[in-house]
Order: sequence, then C-alpha cells, then structure tokens
Amino acid sequence: MRDEVQTSFPAFEVIGRDRSGPWLITCDHASNVVPPSVCGGDLGVSPVEMGRHIAYDIGAAEVTRILSRLLNAPAILCSFSRLVIDPNRGEHDPTLLMQLSDGTVIEGNRRIDTAERERRLDLFYRPYHAEISTLANMAPDPFVYLAVHSFAPSLNARPARPWDIGVLFSSEDERFALPLIERLEEEPDICVGRNEPYSGVLHGDSVDRHALRFGRPNALIEIRHDLIGTSEDQRAWATRLAPILADALERSDIR
Repeated sequence: MRDEVQTSFPAFEVIGRDRSGPWLITCDHASNVVPPSVCGGDLGVSPVEMGRHIAYDIGAAEVTRILSRLLNAPAILCSFSRLVIDPNRGEHDPTLLMQLSDGTVIEGNRRIDTAERERRLDLFYRPYHAEISTLANMAPDPFVYLAVHSFAPSLNARPARPWDIGVLFSSEDERFALPLIERLEEEPDICVGRNEPYSGVLHGDSVDRHALRFGRPNALIEIRHDLIGTSEDQRAWATRLAPILADALERSDIR
C-alpha cells in the first residue's frame, strides 16, 4: 500500500485547462524536483548538478507558462526531474532511467530494480501521460501539439551548438513544423536548426505518443538555454515566439 508521502506529490501542473486556442502545449522537462518518495528526495546528485540541464530544461517552464497565456492554450508541465524518470522517453527506452548523464553519475539510479522502475512509472510517468491524453481529448479539432524544451549550449566540452532555436519533427507529419521553420528563418537574428540539436524521431517519446499516433499536427521547439536563463529573457522569447507560432499556423494547411 502506498504511503501518504508517495501519493501527495503531484506529477504534473496544468495551466489554463479551459483555454480554447488551437494548441496543447507541453513541457516534459519543466522541473528539477526529486519527490520525497524517491530516495528521500535526493538522488545523490549535488545541488549544482541538479541545477544543470541534466536534471531539467532550464527556462522552458516559464516560457511554456507565458505561451499558454499568449496563445490562449492549455499547457501541462511535468513536476518531477527527468532524472527521476524521463517522461519524454518510451517506457522501454534504455534512457528512461539515466545512470550517467553528461558525465555525472546518478547514484540513486545505479541499483534500481524492476519494482522501483514500475513504482516510478505508476507514481509519476503514467499519471503525467494520462493527463496529456485527457487534455488532448478536450482540445479543439484540429489543434497543434506543441512541445517546449531547451538545450545546453554544449555537452561535456563538445563544440558549441550554434542554433538559437531548433524545431524537431518527423517526416510523418510536417504540416506545422515546416511553416514554423520557414517563419523563424525570416527572423534575421535567429539561427534556426532543422531537427537540431537532436533528431525529431524518437519512438515512444511524447510527440510520438500523443501526436503522431493520432495524426495530430505537431512540433517540438528547443531553445538554447543560455538565451532563456532569466525571467526577462524567458518573457522576451515567449512574447516573440507567440505571434511567430500564430503566423506559422495561419500559413499552414491545418484547418
């Protein structure tokens, strides 16, 4: 039987549930919090390391909140760190529970067994995805599934990444992603990456699970996190992106 501390931690935060804009905005890596029911709230990772990109997407949560308001759209933000369990991976993905991330050992995950894996799935991962499904079923038809992420300027002393923002997508559905890229490329001071710094194809990830499998138009945006490290920068980027997103939707054939 689950104890009180296990059940009292919310797996997600929903903003603007009743907003009616043609969007559903998600932030899979909004938080770096380790719930008390997981290793007593401490994965054996220092506070400095928990403040890095390995634990969450820096700046993405506030960008999501502001976009939700500006686009009149519901948004859902994950409440637990990706190091607890990564909601943007399939349940059987080997990186679902990271033991080593960008050179940092995750002590609390080193000896994880099947029972603990299932417990974290049940307490955190599955409730988050169940709520996304609920919100998607409530959304207007059609709507755009918009995933908001941020990425590190470089990984483990590798070359610097030049992009300001990346748009990730699958060739299975380019209806929104391509107009968005074209619109972003009209901005002279923004360096745009197409499926950069990662591929937009990941079986079992959130976009695959909630958008591609249902034929829903979608895009995943990645903003370089040094550009959204302060509240002022987060507000500036969200305010700039909102009309760009709206323009891209208007240009698309999504009706």
